[in-house]
Amino acid sequence: MGDAVIVDAVRTPFGDRDGAFRDTHPQDLAAAPLSALESRVGFDPATVEDVVYGCVTPKGDQGSNIARIAPLVAGWGEDLGDDPEAGDSYSGRHGPPGVQLNRMCGSGQQAVSFAAGQVAAGFQDVVVAGGVEHMTREPMGSDGGSMADTYFEHFEELIPQGESAERIAERWGFSRTDLDELAAESQSRWKAAWDAGRYDDQVVPVDTDLDGEAVTVEEDGHPRPESTVDSLSGVPLAFREEGEGVVHAGNSSGIVDGASALLVTSEATAEANDWEPLARIVDTQVVGVDPTTMLTGPIPATEQLLAANDLGVDDVDRYEVNEAFASVLAAWLEETGADWDRVNVDGGAIAHGHPLGATGAALMTKLAHMIDRGDADTAVSTMCIGFGQGVATLLEAP
Repeated sequence: MGDAVIVDAVRTPFGDRDGAFRDTHPQDLAAAPLSALESRVGFDPATVEDVVYGCVTPKGDQGSNIARIAPLVAGWGEDLGDDPEAGDSYSGRHGPPGVQLNRMCGSGQQAVSFAAGQVAAGFQDVVVAGGVEHMTREPMGSDGGSMADTYFEHFEELIPQGESAERIAERWGFSRTDLDELAAESQSRWKAAWDAGRYDDQVVPVDTDLDGEAVTVEEDGHPRPESTVDSLSGVPLAFREEGEGVVHAGNSSGIVDGASALLVTSEATAEANDWEPLARIVDTQVVGVDPTTMLTGPIPATEQLLAANDLGVDDVDRYEVNEAFASVLAAWLEETGADWDRVNVDGGAIAHGHPLGATGAALMTKLAHMIDRGDADTAVSTMCIGFGQGVATLLEAP
């Protein structure tokens, strides 16, 4: 098996719901990181053998296989030598193919992992992978779902994710203050990282229209860096009656619009093109867990990944644990014993938001740039996934 490396990785700013990207079509949002990769790396789009994109709500404006549409919107099919008037012979090609996948919140991370697998197996050499989610246009859960009651009747019940987050807090004994402390820290860490320029190499500006005016979106729209434990204490509960729970909007991930993409190639291809990779993709592990509590997947996924690669928790320099809810992160910290100072060091989804199909790719983007800066030699990204799954991916310095 060969090595799969990340040559470059970018994401758009994450626009708050009904915010900066409310007038931006999901196809344009999905195309933005593709154009940024092309501009930054200078590759020929004709060499891209596939585009793999995660999208959790593939309907309406972001339906019809957005992974195929996005590269066409980015102009990747416009000049492939198939013009009979110019004397070109028939090439039969028009832009790279694309495949859209849905592993729910793990979709973007899974897209990168599938790309790495294709490259490592020698089937392909150049793949772009990532994800997109326009949660303003296509809200979470708006695609419904098909679950026959007779199939699921052996489970006690299937509950909303927010209630799952509440039950995780109960099981591990976390108070509202415990979770609000993590939430406030996520916000302050994002602010410190943003001000220090640690997002500069990964967040690319997007030119778009807003209320009929041309604008350039350059910054995440969701962070609330002024948040404190005291200010969060007044936020009403989201899933239970007051006094009966701990989960609210302030200690949960933000609903945002965004996209992310990574250029994944073989090590030989990177070397042949004089591309200096940011990181190497080593391994990905996925697990299934109880679909009722559903959000505990990062715990066994991380354990399985570390065991498969003969690593202890302290052998990893940086972790990204998706902050779907603060209780998910708190339980992961409790069970793994990981050092909090190595986890989500630049803030997480409670601050910058969680565009479902894109977040996994965005977290891997964040880690790849940490490795490239010399802040880490090894890094792990892990996410909880709806209906009881978890995914974890190991990166290392190239």
